[in-house]
Amino acid sequence: MSASEFRSGFVCLVGRPNAGKSTLTNRIIGRKIAITSDRPQTTRRTVRGVLTRPDAQLIVVDTPGLHKPRTLLGERLNDLVRATWTEVDVIGFCLAANEETGPGDRKLAAELASIQRGPVIAVVTKTDAASPDEVAARLASISELAAEVGLNVAEYVPVSAVTGDNVDVLVDLMIARMPQGPQLFPATQDTDEPEEAMCAELIREAALEDVVEELPHSIAVTIDEMGLREDRPADKPLMDIHATIHVERDSQKPIIIGKGGARLKKIGSQARSNIELLLGTKVFLSIHVRVAKEWQRDPKQLRKLGF
Repeated sequence: MSASEFRSGFVCLVGRPNAGKSTLTNRIIGRKIAITSDRPQTTRRTVRGVLTRPDAQLIVVDTPGLHKPRTLLGERLNDLVRATWTEVDVIGFCLAANEETGPGDRKLAAELASIQRGPVIAVVTKTDAASPDEVAARLASISELAAEVGLNVAEYVPVSAVTGDNVDVLVDLMIARMPQGPQLFPATQDTDEPEEAMCAELIREAALEDVVEELPHSIAVTIDEMGLREDRPADKPLMDIHATIHVERDSQKPIIIGKGGARLKKIGSQARSNIELLLGTKVFLSIHVRVAKEWQRDPKQLRKLGF
């Protein structure tokens, strides 16, 4: 293949919270680069994954779910989504097969129609959780929605990130709509996420398990210190990571720690295992819990936490 035939570009996955965007991103890239959870609004920043093939390089941008904001953090996440979708070559509009079309879908479709500057592919996710008849009905309702708001949809693709069904077809359709251009990242690179950021997210993913009510939204994680321990044998490296889980209220701190520290120990164990897989080395992980009063509404604290 000549260099002039190579295609490269960016696709942005957008949708309501919990539409399966992060799981689909991981499936396309072939490994976990974005954390996943059944909790809505798990994704809090854009995560870029890089898929390199002999004929193309596709950069997949996973974004937070667009939602009705109740905090300053929510407003900033929505702004981030809107800024991202104006800078990409293709938009993947993700809608779950096992959910009905709602006001959030309609609002997002109308916004996409108003700024449409590139191809939009409607991606019906989670087909493994719906019957063929339900998938067909969902496809029909999305087509009706697109016509209603004037959104020009280039393709309608039902996929399952869990089973992999139709994911290769989706990737081919996305790449076909990318401009001809050079490779943008080294072939060996599958994300531009810093390791510290990925480690913080893996800790937050572990902390999200089994929590209730408003607590998932109140959790933030920062890496305070990270580096290889000195005076270790070259064949037995150890990565020291010191992290902080931030919550918003005094009453939330004991929930994260658990009775006798049991829950914090479980979080640390799960996160450490995933971080070791990520880094390919043994990890010593120390986690502290800190109260940052109403951080989701405080501009100063949001800046400190990276938002």
